[in-house]
Amino acid sequence: MTLLREPSAAAPSRPVKPRSRRGRAERRPRVLLAVTGLFFALLYLPIAVVALFSFNSKKSLTVFGGFSLRWYRAFAHDDVLLASLGTSLRISLVAMAGSVLLGVALALGLVRCRTRLGSLAGLVMLVPLITPEIVTGVASMLLFKGLGVALSTGTVMLSEITFSISYVTVILRSRVAALNPEVEEAAMDLGATRWQAVRLVTLPALLPAVLASAVLIFALVFDDFVLAYFTTGVDPQPLSVRIYSAIRFGVQPTINAVGTLMLAGSICLIALALFIPRLFGRRGGLDILSGE
Repeated sequence: MTLLREPSAAAPSRPVKPRSRRGRAERRPRVLLAVTGLFFALLYLPIAVVALFSFNSKKSLTVFGGFSLRWYRAFAHDDVLLASLGTSLRISLVAMAGSVLLGVALALGLVRCRTRLGSLAGLVMLVPLITPEIVTGVASMLLFKGLGVALSTGTVMLSEITFSISYVTVILRSRVAALNPEVEEAAMDLGATRWQAVRLVTLPALLPAVLASAVLIFALVFDDFVLAYFTTGVDPQPLSVRIYSAIRFGVQPTINAVGTLMLAGSICLIALALFIPRLFGRRGGLDILSGE
């Protein structure tokens, strides 16, 4: 009779050394992190240097002598730069209002139009987004020259509105498509006209996306240089063009202060555009700005 033995406990397995390929794969993320860190360093270090030297107490762009608000006070007393700042604010406000009004109407029309012409118009609307801005600037300048229109602040406003409509339309188009058309039909069944249904039902539902796109357009137009450079007149010039004209004769420390203020203002506006939908209890601003 054979005796049954209890199976012996399995011997502890020895750690298996990873293969060479696996080791190389584990080292790849470190290389990618290093490359990513180098990319962001090259991208943001010059901006950080500009912001740092805007608080320099010395009139130097290479030697930092201590923190001071000297160049911010100089900017506050520079009438030329302040006039350019006012011009940029006016251009941004007009471009924001014009592009939002036209963009909302165009987004509603493209979504509600189910014909081939509507689909073609939707594709054409994407062309300004992929066209190099310098091409748009040169084309706008040639158009105004051909029509005999003198370049001025008004031509900059028209060019910025035309260029910004596509951004507003892309942001709002998906939001309009996500709305339930039966809500408008119910409002019209209750006695509202089509315009009243759009004004009282559709536009309030689109309000978070409209406000977010408006703030985004204001930030983009305020910082825009290429389109403003080709369509502006002699005086008053937008702030971005004025800065470019000034640095051709040497970079002054005041320019560092102006650039830092523009950067801070742009960051605040973008953050506001991302935060506005949350005030209305909607999805995050990144989803709205990306058109999702």
